[in-house]
Amino acid sequence: MNPKSIAVREETNHLLQRMDSAEPSTNPTATILIEPPRRWERLDLRECWRYRELLYFLAWRDVKVRYKQTVIGAAWAILQPFLTMVVFSIIFGRLLSVPSEGVPYPVFSYAALLPWNFFAGALTRSGNSLVSDANLISKVYFPRLILPTSAVLSLLLDFAVAFVILLMMMFIFGVVPGVAAITLPVFVVLAVGTALASGLWLSAANIKYRDVAYVIPFLTQFWLFLTPVAYPSSIIPDRWRLLYGLNPMVGVVEGFRWALLGQQELAWDLLVVSTLVVLAALITGLFYFRRTEHEFADVV
Repeated sequence: MNPKSIAVREETNHLLQRMDSAEPSTNPTATILIEPPRRWERLDLRECWRYRELLYFLAWRDVKVRYKQTVIGAAWAILQPFLTMVVFSIIFGRLLSVPSEGVPYPVFSYAALLPWNFFAGALTRSGNSLVSDANLISKVYFPRLILPTSAVLSLLLDFAVAFVILLMMMFIFGVVPGVAAITLPVFVVLAVGTALASGLWLSAANIKYRDVAYVIPFLTQFWLFLTPVAYPSSIIPDRWRLLYGLNPMVGVVEGFRWALLGQQELAWDLLVVSTLVVLAALITGLFYFRRTEHEFADVV
């Protein structure tokens, strides 16, 4: 059934319930006008809260499917950032002698790869979430926002597993975090917001234009080199820093290093610009997703 028809039916039932519970109208000629949802209607995020059990189920489903019938299971969440860290340490740390702000390069690069791998994985899964669950969208009504959100949240388990390896590396190399470590949840939330904002735009566009599925891998690779993962942001010239900060992952990566390694000054200019970009992308992404949500079942 068309989501517009379902929304109208639900609104009708709601109005009928209100009419039944209210006192009889003194105006026998009163009429009720039922209109289809407007394209720029309010977000109504409370509806997603009412479907929170479905959100949990879909996120846990993604976790189980991801490691089903694998030999080493969740260890794949460790191998990818760890092996990438080894390659970066050899090429950038040894051969190119890229500065690491006084921190051993393996720890320096892994601390950045941790949020980056979360973002890259969440971007890919959320961007393809609506297409991969097309059968679910066309059969039953639920807030479509749950699909990209569950795809992002399901990667938090991988992030937690890989984070344990970072703590072990910091212990081995003698890197002790400072008081700034208590701010780490703030940057985790910022990473989630960045992934969700990007996923909302890409998933909604992917419904209409399937080319997006081919663009996402290229976008992820290109985005990696625009983010200070293998190098510090301090090498960026001052005249380009604000422009560089338009990349929202710059603030996330710099925040992670500052909170965990504690041996560098936080680049506040980059953090402020990146945070504003994340907020703008998330708000506009929510409205764009909500605007196109009524067409998903028809187009998919």
